[in-house]
Amino acid sequence: MTARIERVVTEGVVDVDGVEHKVENNTWILGDDEEVIVIDPARDAEQILEKVGEREVLAVVCTHGLPDHVGAAIEVAARDEAVVALHPKDKPLWRLTWPQTWPDIDMEDEGLFGVADVQLEVLSTPGISQGGVSLYCEALEAVFTGKSLQADGPGKIGGEYPALADQLTAIGGRLFTLPHGTRVLPAHGEESTIGDLEPHFDSWLSGSLTRGVAAEENEGPLSDGTRAAGIRLNLHDE
Repeated sequence: MTARIERVVTEGVVDVDGVEHKVENNTWILGDDEEVIVIDPARDAEQILEKVGEREVLAVVCTHGLPDHVGAAIEVAARDEAVVALHPKDKPLWRLTWPQTWPDIDMEDEGLFGVADVQLEVLSTPGISQGGVSLYCEALEAVFTGKSLQADGPGKIGGEYPALADQLTAIGGRLFTLPHGTRVLPAHGEESTIGDLEPHFDSWLSGSLTRGVAAEENEGPLSDGTRAAGIRLNLHDE
């Protein structure tokens, strides 16, 4: 059977200085009528498993170890005794959510996952975290980018870029080398394509992303719950 991609949008509420913000996360399901891989299971395992239905979950693959990517990982995987995969450099982040367990598989760059009649290739895309990855499905012309790249540009954590130079290097060297028609399927917000986003790369390199950041931080809702959770990252810690 032909593989397809489905999206589940889960919601959560975080409190920042007494103000509640709604946070939405994308969980992606890749597979056919018999088996699936679940990517970035966020927040609501019941909602995700309802979408999966009676299909077998072969693996739960997390593009990052941040709470809004792994919050439902254990429960989703447990139903069918599926494996959980994460890059080893994001294990410290994983333990913030799951202090008494570890992922089953240590993902590495250019690793492969198979489901139905397609494969997912692991692309190392650090920047948001040391172990951030994207997952490229050539057969379906799609790349699951987690927080690394979103429809409005490079993703942030808590309104900031922890390591923007590393992030842009990964975007330029790993993602913008993909065909322009490739769908960009992020952890937050709507999808885009490589062709839509690549023309903006030069302006990102020239500093457009960091100009006016201070003024923007207090405007609008959070795109994720990481700032409220008090998470701080040092990409150079092992």
